[in-house]
Amino acid sequence: MNQKSLIDEMHQVQLAIELIELGARLQVLETETELSRTRLIKLYKEVRGMSPPKGMLPFSTDWFITWLPNVHSSLFYNIYLSLKTAAGCDRIDAFVKAYRLYDEQMSLEKAEPVLGLTRAWTLIRFFESDLLQLNQCTRCKGQFVAHAHSPAQHYVCGICQPPSRAGKTRKAQQLNSENM
Repeated sequence: MNQKSLIDEMHQVQLAIELIELGARLQVLETETELSRTRLIKLYKEVRGMSPPKGMLPFSTDWFITWLPNVHSSLFYNIYLSLKTAAGCDRIDAFVKAYRLYDEQMSLEKAEPVLGLTRAWTLIRFFESDLLQLNQCTRCKGQFVAHAHSPAQHYVCGICQPPSRAGKTRKAQQLNSENM
């Protein structure tokens, strides 16, 4: 094995470890690295101390359009685009950095991250497949995730015009009743 291929493999292993630490599923690792499935499973077990979870990845764009996931998805995707275009990061580096920044922002706000790494990765794939687009809110001028080819005229985001039940989750109701 020559030095360049050894460096490439080390980079692939480091990327896989980083993605595993952030919560990547095996399908994400297989798509984003050049490592074998067997090697990825061994790495996953080393890093997480258990076998990777089984099951299908999210496959519907609708989840990203609902109120709270839309706010979080839009925040993440705008960070990703900024890193990719303004900072000149390549796709996977922009993805990892954007997810770290999103997660850090949630920690600073003491908020539960709604967007897991696998959903964030799926979001990027949906944009790349032209299933989602960004629409600009006519009120706040922010860019928000929307179905591709949906009318962008007169678009109002979920922050400017939240649905009537927004923020009324069981967890929020429990906190309110405990604080009374």
